[in-house]
Amino acid sequence: MHRIHLLKRGCLVSLAVLLLAACTSGEKEARTLLKQAETAYEQGHYQQSMALIDSIKSRYPKAFDTRRESQQLLRKATLKEQEQNVAFLDSVIQEKRNQLTEISSHYLFEKDTAYQQLGNYIHPSQQLEKNLHRTHLSFRTNERGELTMTSIYCGKQAIHHSGVKVIAPDGTYMETPAACETYESTVLGEQIEKSDFRLGEDGGVMEFIYRHANEKLKVEFKGDRSFTTTMTTADCEALVAVYNLAHLLDFIYEMENEREASVVKIRFIKKQMEGMVPTGTKQEGE
Repeated sequence: MHRIHLLKRGCLVSLAVLLLAACTSGEKEARTLLKQAETAYEQGHYQQSMALIDSIKSRYPKAFDTRRESQQLLRKATLKEQEQNVAFLDSVIQEKRNQLTEISSHYLFEKDTAYQQLGNYIHPSQQLEKNLHRTHLSFRTNERGELTMTSIYCGKQAIHHSGVKVIAPDGTYMETPAACETYESTVLGEQIEKSDFRLGEDGGVMEFIYRHANEKLKVEFKGDRSFTTTMTTADCEALVAVYNLAHLLDFIYEMENEREASVVKIRFIKKQMEGMVPTGTKQEGE
């Protein structure tokens, strides 16, 4: 009898330990959060559901049973959210592409498929054939919305310019750093110099022109010597038009990249749910 009493006592102690462990693990509280997450999911509040599941992990790290159960719901909620994101992006991209179709006819599109992966849009007023022998700033954007300014100097004497300074009537100005890409040539005694500047690497010059496009701007070509000219109204208008087009193209490109990221994530989650990817495996890029 004494032995049986000891066994019963031992069982009770073990049970008490298990109950205590369950209490300290927070399984009960974690399960309450999981039920809230399930309700949020059923109501279509996928981000809220994901946030509740995430809080289970951070607040009750030892609630292993509930955390394991929550993973399938997390995948389902993430999948739904990404599918919604793709549907939304599809509508936005289509809307912006319709805008692009409407306005692209107002630009010249140039692409040599032999060596160019991306074509360029330029304003008709800045077509090369219309601007021979003229010192000016030329603007173009490629199909990804990457905007480039080319400073073109034409004269009898070389100045070896590698930068430009644009000055507003009130004396404010913006100046490019020295260009990384410069070209010089001589054609029938005429010196032709070109320097390229991409948006973001132009010292803020293109944005400055955009903001002051209605003013009479001066352009100083800076090299061994300086040469100053006045921007024409047509050149200012060309910058504004190409700048706006570049913004639209860049937006479309970014949205398409975001859509592709969602599609990749959807594919990965579906493989996880089908058991084709081990639990805990991180998606590439995470």
